[in-house]
Amino acid sequence: MTDLADEVRLMVTLPGPAERKVIRQRARVTTVRMAEELGVQPLAVKRWENGTREPRGELRLRYARLLRMFAEIVEAAEHEAQVPA
Repeated sequence: MTDLADEVRLMVTLPGPAERKVIRQRARVTTVRMAEELGVQPLAVKRWENGTREPRGELRLRYARLLRMFAEIVEAAEHEAQVPA
């Protein structure tokens, strides 16, 4: 049941368009690479990031998972860089 709850959480908490772009850019991932990973055209990613379109269904879930993973990786890396050795 936790997997289902996680899916629902991701589906309803997809970041806003501007934040999606920031997350992707902070992870140093291009729109082309993101599109390849999701099996869509780069224009689709650009539209999701400028708010003219929204991903749906399974694609929305996969996109949300990628964004969450990127945000966690970048946050962890930034935290490690701030911790004195």
